[in-house]
Amino acid sequence: MSQGTEHSEWMQRAIAEAEAALATGDVPVGAVLIDDTGAVIATGRNERELLSDPTAHAEIVAIRSATTARGDWRLEGCTLVVTLEPCVMCAGAILAARVPVVVFGAWDDKAGASGSVYDVLRDRRLQHRVEVFAGVEEAACAAMLTDFFADPARRP
Repeated sequence: MSQGTEHSEWMQRAIAEAEAALATGDVPVGAVLIDDTGAVIATGRNERELLSDPTAHAEIVAIRSATTARGDWRLEGCTLVVTLEPCVMCAGAILAARVPVVVFGAWDDKAGASGSVYDVLRDRRLQHRVEVFAGVEEAACAAMLTDFFADPARRP
């Protein structure tokens, strides 16, 4: 199986998580953490509205779940797949957890920190850098967000 095919399959899991976020009125962003064997070790979806927690982004939820499951804060050897380009907060958490690979779908031209507005994950001034694969299933990921924000009744 090629890396592109794997990324697309993992992104389908992340998209399912994003769709589940809609049930709580949260922005539809989903994440999946894969270990070095290709096994899913954690999933996450936006839960800011559900938990009244501004830090409950999909990436943070998945990282917290994975570190609990592993009993270690280091997620070396893992891949984080997320439907939206990580923001600065999430990029910081990704670096802190030592996640070496991030795959994302839609670009975030307002708050992205993985190549659009900022490029925190690949900043050479930092001790750790992340390999980034952007635009995986981009159209599907972007459409979910566009549809969500086009409906005034769904906006947080």
